[in-house]
Amino acid sequence: MRKAGGNLIADVQHVGSTAVPDLPAKPILDLAASVHSLDAIPELVERLTALGYIYRGCSGNSGGHLFVWEPEPDIRTIHLHIVASDDVQWTNYLRFRELLRQDPVVRARYATLKEQLRRRFADDRKSYTMSKHDFIRSVLKTEAQPEVGPVSPEAAPSAPSDEPST
Repeated sequence: MRKAGGNLIADVQHVGSTAVPDLPAKPILDLAASVHSLDAIPELVERLTALGYIYRGCSGNSGGHLFVWEPEPDIRTIHLHIVASDDVQWTNYLRFRELLRQDPVVRARYATLKEQLRRRFADDRKSYTMSKHDFIRSVLKTEAQPEVGPVSPEAAPSAPSDEPST
């Protein structure tokens, strides 16, 4: 993916729960990529779909442009969110991941919430994902930086989709 994106992609980071030690996670790799300009998206759609990624569209402030990798129909193993480098979502993806890595209390609270939501929304990915929004926003507001922009349900990490994410 990085090679196919070439100079269109400024940075790629592993941002989902699988990027956080000691945090329960589904076997889905959540990646965030930044681009210098959203003008690169049409070319990235062409390049990444040629590799086999499925473009799911733009979710705006709820995850940016989403690509998924499905090695088999309806079996997702990668979520790739692409946002502009200067978009607050990019900052929030990285901040939330780092907060989870560094703060065992926040990590434990998030793990508990995820488990409750997993049970409650076992067959409803969109509700599962959306239900994490308030927690993520609260953590980002509480933990420092003065301005927190729109946050998607996965820490600006995830666009709504059909099945529970990490």
